[in-house]
Amino acid sequence: MRNLEKRTANPIWPTSRRILASLLFLSLFSVGAFAQKRAAARTQYEKAEKQRTALEGKPQKERTLKEYSQLVAAYRRVYHLSPQAAEVTTSLQAVGELYQEMGRLFDAKYFQSAVDAYQFLLHEYPTSRFRDDALYTIAQIQQEDLDDADLAEKTYEEFLKRYPRSSKVEQVKAALAEIAAEREKETKPAAKAALAEERAKERKMPQVTGIRSWNAEHYTRIVISMDDAVKYQAARIANPDRIYFDLYKAKLNSTLAGKTLEVQSGFLKTMRVAQNQSGVVRVVLEVDKVKDYSVFLLPDPYRMVVDVYGEQFAVAKTEAPKAEEPPAKSAAKEEPPPKRDSARAAAAKKVPEEAPVAKASEPAPGPGAKKAVEPKKTSKSATTAGAKAEKGGKTSDSLASGKPPAPTRNGQMDMTRVLGLKIGRIVIDAGHGGHDTGTVGPSGLMEKDLCLDVALRLGRMIQEKLPGTEVIYTREDDTFVPLENRTAIANQSKADLFLSIHANSSRDRSARGVETFYLNFAASDEAMEVAARENALSQSSIHELQDLIKRIAKNEKIEESREFALEIQENLAKRLQKVSKNNKSRGVKKAPFVVLIGANMPSVLSEISFISNPTDETLLKKGEHRNKVVEGLYHGIEKYLQNLNSLSFNATKTEVLR
Repeated sequence: MRNLEKRTANPIWPTSRRILASLLFLSLFSVGAFAQKRAAARTQYEKAEKQRTALEGKPQKERTLKEYSQLVAAYRRVYHLSPQAAEVTTSLQAVGELYQEMGRLFDAKYFQSAVDAYQFLLHEYPTSRFRDDALYTIAQIQQEDLDDADLAEKTYEEFLKRYPRSSKVEQVKAALAEIAAEREKETKPAAKAALAEERAKERKMPQVTGIRSWNAEHYTRIVISMDDAVKYQAARIANPDRIYFDLYKAKLNSTLAGKTLEVQSGFLKTMRVAQNQSGVVRVVLEVDKVKDYSVFLLPDPYRMVVDVYGEQFAVAKTEAPKAEEPPAKSAAKEEPPPKRDSARAAAAKKVPEEAPVAKASEPAPGPGAKKAVEPKKTSKSATTAGAKAEKGGKTSDSLASGKPPAPTRNGQMDMTRVLGLKIGRIVIDAGHGGHDTGTVGPSGLMEKDLCLDVALRLGRMIQEKLPGTEVIYTREDDTFVPLENRTAIANQSKADLFLSIHANSSRDRSARGVETFYLNFAASDEAMEVAARENALSQSSIHELQDLIKRIAKNEKIEESREFALEIQENLAKRLQKVSKNNKSRGVKKAPFVVLIGANMPSVLSEISFISNPTDETLLKKGEHRNKVVEGLYHGIEKYLQNLNSLSFNATKTEVLR
């Protein structure tokens, strides 16, 4: 009764409680809504990054203004969804970079749009980590692209006032000195004409437009993007340990000018890029505990791929066997594979996606901060299965009997077999994707669509029949994935096998059959032609790849890759010959496929049929025929596992999981 009297005497109290409850509800609702907006902004950013990856994968001559405009809008939408999202400043930086490219490729008016974008970034986010980069880039655009030395001078002077402790101060002072020197030249007619001619030559020079990097366990890959071919020279200097590349008759794009690119662990400390002198761009890699490095060039779009290897990677390489002759029966000096994490620990690690072009002071993501190529891990933990087996789970008879692995077809027992290593993780690479359609058949079947469907069917079959085996895809949808990223995904995933699926093509429409390739020097012109097509290179360009021979010769997995290729070829041909006897086996061949370069595991490329053949194309459109292809690939994998006594390893897990 007293409580009732108190409530009646103080009617404000329940009202206050209701107000507080309402405020609490609104606060929680507001926090939830804010979190949703940030999540939406993050998703939008990932979409934009994926879109940018696809665009940058195209040759510049094939890119359209509409594609750039749509990409700019995609990044702007991140800001509109949530101005407080962590990805906003990176998105605004990307808008500025894209406008610069649009100015260079389509219309000079977009250079001013780039300046406006950077100024917006500075005004709205004055404490952003991009602040000094943004102001410096504005000055660079004004000086080099808008050709307004007076305005650039004012911006450089503003930079010195606002950021006197910036790492770019010396570069700004050098730019001001350059402007002063050019003014002096302009007072003399002869010098003025020479200066104009020099500027005209610089504008025609190929530009270095981006640098990206990512890390695997035993190596780091760096990709330097350019808008045309360049010549280069590489060297290594000690104390401190660094590798540098001088790119000749090249110009550094203003998006990269004066920027030190951060890296995430790996074998790189920092990456620096600068216009070392007129017509020479220098890229410096400060490295740590690096044993060796290799370089090769790729065109359309032009890029330089640099791999730096840790000390463990190159301890003892196996020399590549000559031609198809069996190697001498001596102990192979092959490096034992690295100690693997448990499947549970490996599954907990996020497999990197494709790396974006590194931006100012932005950590260069591992293959990729772009969601376009995030591989999907789809198996259950082998560790869990193994633990159950120890506690009384069933084991297969072959494993219980301790049956040793079979030697290779050349009678060898390499280190993979001697050490009894097993296959637990397989990467399936669907060739082409996105704007890269691959070969198109006579009636319109696209290689990219065929390869993706076969890859997904194969992955499902492996999971169904060998559920303890982990399957990783380089792509699971119609996404463009650069060639150099595909083996990087496999390496980062610590995969045990890599299978790249493609469809063949020939000018001779009657050509039929299947063939399988592994990485080595091509033994025939025909093999070189296939490699040239899949590499998107001309025959002459393949021979011009700098250090390609050195890189291929270091591949210690050649013999195991050959064994894997033999099993894939034999089983695939056998399945398809049941459909048509004319579908002949064209054999196992070797060629310098870019998609196989750098793989740390046995890796092969299978040309499953000739999509250029009208009969084969008709068959390949049918699901039941694709299943025949998948069965052939699966049984090739199965036989290879069996020869390594790895099938028993997977069979054990199959029994436990059942």
